[in-house]
Amino acid sequence: MSTPPRQRQPRKSAPSPARRARPAATKPAAPRPADSSTRATRVLDWLLRKLPARHREKARDYLVLTRMDRPIGALLLLWPTWWALWLAAGDFPPWQLLLIFTLGVFAMRAAGCAINDYADRKLDPQVERTAGRPIAAGRVTPREALIVFGALLAFSFVLVLFTNRLTIQLAFVGAALAAIYPFTKRWTYLPQVVLGAAFGWSIPMAFAAVTHTVPPLGWLLFIGNILWSVIYDTEYAMVDRDDDLKVGAKSTAILFGDADVPILGLLMGTFLLAMLFVGQRAGLGWPYWLALLAAAGLFGWQLWLIRDRARDACLSAFRHNNWLGLALWTGIVLALALR
Repeated sequence: MSTPPRQRQPRKSAPSPARRARPAATKPAAPRPADSSTRATRVLDWLLRKLPARHREKARDYLVLTRMDRPIGALLLLWPTWWALWLAAGDFPPWQLLLIFTLGVFAMRAAGCAINDYADRKLDPQVERTAGRPIAAGRVTPREALIVFGALLAFSFVLVLFTNRLTIQLAFVGAALAAIYPFTKRWTYLPQVVLGAAFGWSIPMAFAAVTHTVPPLGWLLFIGNILWSVIYDTEYAMVDRDDDLKVGAKSTAILFGDADVPILGLLMGTFLLAMLFVGQRAGLGWPYWLALLAAAGLFGWQLWLIRDRARDACLSAFRHNNWLGLALWTGIVLALALR
């Protein structure tokens, strides 16, 4: 029997260049802070889109360092400043002062964030929410952060030079408070009180710029703002409480412990009482009282959100304070316009 002819095996063709080429490794995205605003981040990317690629990422890191990806902090500083400007002027404030103080709010808040990250450069990598910050992630050096802080401080001081002598003198105190605050969490459980003083120092400055003095109404509003700052920054600190305990950072959230929610309720009531006195002393009408009632309702919603002390809920309650500041400012503006 004859054997069947062997079939020739088809020769394997050499792989085409397209098949030989391995997919290019994609560069992993740089870590970002966990609490960045998605909308603000998209805006930053749009603003930086025309920069050369080698400069775009560095510029973005500087903007993230100064929290431009989280405008909520600047808004919480802006509302009390606008409260003070409108109350000091008794109506719409002078345009020049409104522009100076609005720009100053954003510049000083950015400067405060830069020095805060410099002070926390060894703590932030150990905290889940802050591990993606530019210094913690190694994208910005501590020296660069100090340069940014100094430049923003100088810009803010130039703005103040267009006001009067008393406002300039008060500005030095404000700069000191902004520089001291980040370090207070090392030695006191009340850094939120110092933050409230730093955030609220624009109030006496606004009264000084408009009226060349700081009346009792200005100091009453300043005290009220400290209470409000302790409220919303305690809600913010509740997000990081477990991590802060591990790394040894201090905050009112740790100080209050299991009594945090009822203590915040007491602080909210005290703040509303202080703002009631502000309305009485300023002679404000019914729009302000409606706004104060709305603020009480917003506080009630915040207490409901944080009742279980869940991280996301506490962060949401913190951000919710933007609407409270807006409500009170709207009430002040309408009450003064209708007076």
